[in-house]
Amino acid sequence: MSTRMNTYDFFKSCHQLMTQTTDVMLNKKLKKEAPVEPFGALASWADLGGRLSHLTWARFSEDAWEYSIDFWQRWVLFMDTMRVRGNNMLEHHRKGMPPLLDYEYEIVLDARNFPRPVNYSLLFIKPPEGMEPRPGKRPVLVIDPRAGHGPGIGGFKKDSEVGMALCEGHPVYFASFSPEPLPDQTMEDVEQAEIHFLEEIKKRHPDRDFPIVYGNCQAGWAVAMLGADRPDVTGPIVINGAPMSYWAGGERINPMRLKGGLLGGSWVNSFLCDLGGGLFDGAYLVDNFERLNPANTLWKKDYNLFANIDKERERYLDFERWWTGFYLLNEEEILWIVRNLFIGNKLEKGVLDIGHNHRIDLKNMKDPLIIFASSGDNITPPEQALHWISEVYPTTDALIKAGQRIIYLLHNHIGHLGIFVSASVARREHHAIIEHIERMQNLKPGLYEMIIEGETGEKDPSKEQFYVRFEKRDVQHVTTFVPKSEFDKMNRVSEVNDNLYLAFGRPLVKSLIVHPQQATALRWLQPGRVSRYIWSDQVSPWMKVFESWAAWINDNRSKVQESNTFSYIERRRSENIETTLNAFRDIRDTWNEVIFEAIYRE
Repeated sequence: MSTRMNTYDFFKSCHQLMTQTTDVMLNKKLKKEAPVEPFGALASWADLGGRLSHLTWARFSEDAWEYSIDFWQRWVLFMDTMRVRGNNMLEHHRKGMPPLLDYEYEIVLDARNFPRPVNYSLLFIKPPEGMEPRPGKRPVLVIDPRAGHGPGIGGFKKDSEVGMALCEGHPVYFASFSPEPLPDQTMEDVEQAEIHFLEEIKKRHPDRDFPIVYGNCQAGWAVAMLGADRPDVTGPIVINGAPMSYWAGGERINPMRLKGGLLGGSWVNSFLCDLGGGLFDGAYLVDNFERLNPANTLWKKDYNLFANIDKERERYLDFERWWTGFYLLNEEEILWIVRNLFIGNKLEKGVLDIGHNHRIDLKNMKDPLIIFASSGDNITPPEQALHWISEVYPTTDALIKAGQRIIYLLHNHIGHLGIFVSASVARREHHAIIEHIERMQNLKPGLYEMIIEGETGEKDPSKEQFYVRFEKRDVQHVTTFVPKSEFDKMNRVSEVNDNLYLAFGRPLVKSLIVHPQQATALRWLQPGRVSRYIWSDQVSPWMKVFESWAAWINDNRSKVQESNTFSYIERRRSENIETTLNAFRDIRDTWNEVIFEAIYRE
């Protein structure tokens, strides 16, 4: 109200002064009256200036006082959130880092008891009341990636892939895994366990078709390989944000594809495994992801919490509980992934050896393959998700002749994590995919783009919620240029450096890391962990004071108005910091491109 009155008084004063000045000049010019006091108008302006100065200072002082209280309260609440995040991380670790699912579940199979044991288990998601499976609906198996974090992104909130499958009346299963791999387990062992899971699901639902298999991120390429290896146990396969063509992309699209070449190849992973006593710490994979977007990592994510502490706290803590749960891989697993996929790019060729005398050909897939990617994804942009199609099927006719149906769905701007964890994406894209899966099963062989036209407005969940159409596409639509000579050279350099490290570096490192306790200590000193647990009151007891302060503030919260001058300055300052960090990222990525080409261009 005071702002309105100040503005009103300002314009009223201006109007009165203009009127007085006009009257004076008209009287002087037209009526030839006696001269007006020469400093009268100037005095009026001076009076207005003094009055405005007084009003401005009053508002400035009021804004400063309100903002200082709000800033202090937000800072206390922010620090208390950091304390809780650290406590949650340590508590989650003490509990063995179980899967962070928002649904009750029961363990169906534990693959640690298989003839070829692995650290996986099959969970059945108990449907909430009113969401029981409907007759004839296929089972759905959701598989999360082992890409540094634990399982949960497919179902750690109500609006998720698991949630949408339950909403559509499907029996839902989840492939979970524990923090540490079993000794000597391989990617082939993991695939065999997942095949056993699918066979068990079919036994439990003999009256339903083969399961829909959902693979997220790195689980996506694993699921594609599984479907090609054993098409007799899978139904339609859905892969989300899954990197299939690791060399595909372009300048400033997915700079991570250059990482292996800039570091000299897979020797780095061998070195990190030696530091970990034969285990690879997933925190390093998470660190690579965070470095891609320094503006978000160093500023935007935490500032968004600070600026909106009253409504963002719980969402932030839920996400961080999963984000700070770093899982491990053994050496054989990570080196197979890096050498064959990240650097070797062998999956794109369509033929890949996963074990001794065990070769997989992607042309063997029989059921529809659905690919979901986003242009806003700098980890797995559409080029990486789709280019492999043109390598396996050079022409559309070749794809049709093979009897395959590939359907892709593109999002315009959502980031990599948003593909899996965004509630709005789950309610729209994932819901539409699961809802129309049987239509895809009945499409003629070929390449299609799935386009969601809009919602039907139907209130009955058993009826279609989205209007969807499938437009035919040519294989050339998903083909991109890849400088293969440069990446081939990178692959050769990687092999040389890896052999040099194994011959000379490994003996030295292993002579220094001789006890498992040393490897464990190094893991807990990894910056990604330290930066979280250091704020726990179990590690820093002085942080306990924020708990009582935060409790008092929650009962006496004084929020600043959005129109506050200092709040405006804070928001603009934040935007400037974000812009600066984005500029740094762009310069860094450009130089990485230049250096990569200088090293590997022939």
